[in-house]
Amino acid sequence: MTHSYSEVLDYWLSEVGPKGWYAGGEALDAEIRGRFAALCGHAWDGALTDWISGPEPALAYLIVTDQFPRNIWRGSDRAFATDAKARMAADAAMRAGWDMQVPEPQRQFFYLPLMHHEDPDDQARCVALIAERMPKTGADNLIHARAHQEVIRRFGRFPHRNAALGRTSSREEVDFLENGGYAQILQALKARDPGAR
Repeated sequence: MTHSYSEVLDYWLSEVGPKGWYAGGEALDAEIRGRFAALCGHAWDGALTDWISGPEPALAYLIVTDQFPRNIWRGSDRAFATDAKARMAADAAMRAGWDMQVPEPQRQFFYLPLMHHEDPDDQARCVALIAERMPKTGADNLIHARAHQEVIRRFGRFPHRNAALGRTSSREEVDFLENGGYAQILQALKARDPGAR
């Protein structure tokens, strides 16, 4: 079964909704896997690029290429296999101004492909875009963007992906992962900025 972009949006924005976007858990992963794995496979094969044609279909394309794979193939290298496609679509959407035609908080999904990229320039862009373009609901996204940026500044990559991607962790990365990892960085940033969520 081929899903329409509106079905993706109805599911992610309404059925799952903001409270579920980052809740995680095997139940949600299994549900997304059952409903959308085939669609994500099509995107992996290069299909669905016709969705990069306006604000709402582009948003759906980003959900399919940047969000769903992380649920469907959690712990596998395939979770990141369409990240480059998501970045390409996000760049095209932002050049067209489509991100600003989508309300907060779903606007964040135009910026997350940059947050997920192991590149310092894209990390800086993500921080700036969230700060500038999500004034009402972006505080939580911003602290996470800064935490991702700090991980890339420190290691040049995301150590928690190493196992899935078959990369050997350095001693520093092992220490980082064994001593709180990302959560430790997030806590330190929140301690420096008590107003952050």
